[in-house]
Amino acid sequence: MPNRLAAETSPYLRQHADNPVDWYPWGEEAFEAARQRDVPILLSVGYSACHWCHVMAHESFEDDGIAAVMNSLFVNVKVDREERPDVDAIYMQAVQALSGRGGWPMTVFLAPDGRPFYGGTYFPATDHQGSPGFVRVMESIADVWDNKRSEVNEQADKLREMIEHNIAATHNSGESNAFLDVAVLDEACLALRSQFDVVNGGFGRAPKFPPAMAIDFLLRSHVQRGVPESLEMVTTTLDAMAAGGIYDHVGGGFARYSTDGVWLVPHFEKMLYDQALLVGAYLNAYLVTNTPRYKRIVEETIEYVLRDMRHSDGGFYSAEDADSEGIEGKFYLWSLKEVRDICGESAQEVIRYLGITAPGNFRDPHTGYSGNILNVVDRNEAPPEAVRDALPLLAAYRATRVRPGLDDKVLLAWNAMFTSSLASAAAAFDRKDWMEAARVNARFCCSALRREDGRFLRSWQSESGARHLAYAEDYAALLECLITLVEVDDVSWLVTAHEVADALMDLFHDSEGAGFFTTGSDAEALIVRPQDFFDNAMPSENSLAANGLLRLAAISGNAAYRETAEAILRLLSPLVSQHANGFGYLLRAYQRAVAPSVEIALIGSSQELRAEVFSRLLPSAVIVSAQPGSDEDLTPLLAGRGLVNGEPAAYVCENHACKMPVTSATELRAALNATAKN
Repeated sequence: MPNRLAAETSPYLRQHADNPVDWYPWGEEAFEAARQRDVPILLSVGYSACHWCHVMAHESFEDDGIAAVMNSLFVNVKVDREERPDVDAIYMQAVQALSGRGGWPMTVFLAPDGRPFYGGTYFPATDHQGSPGFVRVMESIADVWDNKRSEVNEQADKLREMIEHNIAATHNSGESNAFLDVAVLDEACLALRSQFDVVNGGFGRAPKFPPAMAIDFLLRSHVQRGVPESLEMVTTTLDAMAAGGIYDHVGGGFARYSTDGVWLVPHFEKMLYDQALLVGAYLNAYLVTNTPRYKRIVEETIEYVLRDMRHSDGGFYSAEDADSEGIEGKFYLWSLKEVRDICGESAQEVIRYLGITAPGNFRDPHTGYSGNILNVVDRNEAPPEAVRDALPLLAAYRATRVRPGLDDKVLLAWNAMFTSSLASAAAAFDRKDWMEAARVNARFCCSALRREDGRFLRSWQSESGARHLAYAEDYAALLECLITLVEVDDVSWLVTAHEVADALMDLFHDSEGAGFFTTGSDAEALIVRPQDFFDNAMPSENSLAANGLLRLAAISGNAAYRETAEAILRLLSPLVSQHANGFGYLLRAYQRAVAPSVEIALIGSSQELRAEVFSRLLPSAVIVSAQPGSDEDLTPLLAGRGLVNGEPAAYVCENHACKMPVTSATELRAALNATAKN
């Protein structure tokens, strides 16, 4: 019989519904059971696209004998880290403190009150290469719990205090009255430069994650302040990633990270948030450099998401697995014979261009399955015509293979981030179909993921609906998305943007310090109330909020939004320049805060004027798009603004000092070029 996970919204949890493990979802029922039995909780955290999560599931959670040990000694709780980032963040700190590293699957042992006292990541089923087997670990934990309870409690108290201290340490790093100094941006550029791989791009050593947020910061630095080294770091990295195996040359989209330093061998799962961030980075790079390759990457990645990652109601799915048929990367690998048979006369050019060999360049260490990961041998070479003609043939053949598993839950923050990039690309390329997809998704997020009382929810799945209260990152990402739609679509989105911003302030703001808590004031109490300040694979809730509130303040004229955002920047300013790669998205807000603001109002329907604005990167600008005479009460940027001699017009202001309105693209170009920091 299926266990308690069968009714969950998370496909990852439902993957474990038929395990012999007596799993509980996170909740009071599990903690009460642990108290009644006087046993620890075994907390297992992962996500659906996680390769090693699948390995541990097959080795241990599907094994009757191991499951019997788990059921006998513990109350077992399974958590999807993507649905419960609050739980994941708290206990990941404990695991990192205990083991010196983190990752997923994450296995943590908790007292029945939720305090952690031991943990790790992947445990092999049996002793392996010096690592204790999972059963031996569990029996040792149970013995300590039964016979050394005082030591367990002491360890649990220390770990909880450590987690609380980490949050307090960040709060003590800044000064509430500190001056926001442009020198921080120079120091951040230098810090990134010191870590830059001048040959292969990216920052630091393998494994390499796509540094989309740092790339975007460097692009904006180049535009605002003319730093040539910034553009070099951008183009080297984007070119290397676009050529490497981390990019899907057949179907579009990026894998989560590269296991090597040259972007060749990825961990093959594809995450929606990566597509969102990388579409934004490549789009802005195209706007700055006019490099055709970057436009192609944007187009192919967007088409991948719209084709393979979209629900019919408009929501975007979370991820695709690395594995298919139990083999990592099998869906993406090619043999030399396959390519020759499929591509016909074009085969030799495809083989040369994409680096295909008889032995291949990848071998699954678990199964021995091997093949070729497609990659562009000469990263500066554009696809020859023969390759362009052959790629649809390869795509059609690949479509007959067994696809990787799909995580079909819809997460609010990830959807908002992708829709923001999608709408920006739609405006830049005048793609009305993309803009409509962005509108549909935004409306979906504001309906399917919102309760009748207005409270937003984190996760939706077509069979089980929406569940779990949304977090600060959900509200802040949605705020950014709605402001982007205000800019590139219609100012009427501002009504919902204000509702989201005000709820963000009411539910999540730290009234005694600065910044935002991860969980709302109406959420369940955990052992600590977490706060996330660092930009990791995704922007933190505080970085998203700082950006969104600064943009909303500039559009609405509400100084309170700006003051809240600047408090975050002052808090984190001492850390930003030292750890630039950990604050890539926050640096975007810092740039906006210290630069003169540019305000642009587009009145009426003029594709010529829109193209002039949206075909360039404007780091410190805010834009409103409206029809004449409509919605003037929504923003002071529209007050008294109308058509000029019956023609659509653009109004350009700098620090709220406005130039004369213009009606032609030539005049608008001159006005934008004249702004000190556009």
